[in-house]
Amino acid sequence: MTSMNTITYRPARDELAYTFGGRMPVAHLRSGDVLQVYTEDCFGGRVRGPGDLPSQVCQLPYLNPVSGPFYIEGAEPGDTLAVHITSIEPARQWGVSATFPHFGALTSTSHTATLQPPLPERVWVYGIDRKASTVRFQATETDHQIDLPLAPMIGTIGVAPAAGEARATIVPDAHGGNLDTPLLQAGTTVYLGVNVHGALLALGDGHARQGDGEACGVGVEIATNTTLTVEVVKHVPTPWPRLETDTTIASAGCARPLEDAYRIAHTDLVAWASELTGMDTLDTYQLISQAARAPIGNVCDPNYTILAAVDTNALPRCAPAYGGVHTRLRRHGIHPGGEGQ
Repeated sequence: MTSMNTITYRPARDELAYTFGGRMPVAHLRSGDVLQVYTEDCFGGRVRGPGDLPSQVCQLPYLNPVSGPFYIEGAEPGDTLAVHITSIEPARQWGVSATFPHFGALTSTSHTATLQPPLPERVWVYGIDRKASTVRFQATETDHQIDLPLAPMIGTIGVAPAAGEARATIVPDAHGGNLDTPLLQAGTTVYLGVNVHGALLALGDGHARQGDGEACGVGVEIATNTTLTVEVVKHVPTPWPRLETDTTIASAGCARPLEDAYRIAHTDLVAWASELTGMDTLDTYQLISQAARAPIGNVCDPNYTILAAVDTNALPRCAPAYGGVHTRLRRHGIHPGGEGQ
């Protein structure tokens, strides 16, 4: 890994991106570089209170913006881009969530059409106490409230798709995108298969927290100050997004219906675990069947996302993934404080 440089990037509003692919890079990074980047929330900062209904203050397709893309020197098709998330700090003292007509897991949609009226549109504002590390839920129709643990995550991260495609940032697929998994937190390394020269990494859609599945389709949406480190793993392909923490490896599958996403994730995890342990495929399949977990990322986006995750201590003689890049990037990480806004 080359020597570490730090690049800081804060996009102006007209510099936010709404697709993966189809855009020129905003900056160049090299393996080992640290990126400190400001990301906007999924509403572009336009929803700030209960009266700011997204249907009135936002406009399609200008939802779910990402910062970038960033050109990674030396990244070529067939390589893997490793992205270690060092820190995710809320950039404001509040976050927002909402319900939308015809959007979310528990309402009719354009693809699941029913005759009952759509759910009302409503906005919830969550106070964020960074010192106490809490997120405060306040009911809108009663005085019920509760403090939930602050658990910042990045909802959307990915690279340019293959074959010259430009994909809307709300879509999760093999290139990454709107994965919406709480495992995309500080301390996690994300592995993305490179499809174009320079990879063209972009990220955004921070959440102060989110339940598995993101049932209403909206987490506690926040702007963030995020710090990450990148490294190019040469000549090693990665077919679907993979994640690694100090204790766990996970594969992401994105598709509809949800069982196809489940199959993608588990097929990839079986192949990955077999490679790391040297076990026979069927032996690995059997072990994963008994030891793995399947946390759901989202069941609301154009594709659904689910993970297949297993603790590495459950894998016999497990070699370091990607030659130990997670450990290297973690050691090189820094932990800056977020800036209030």
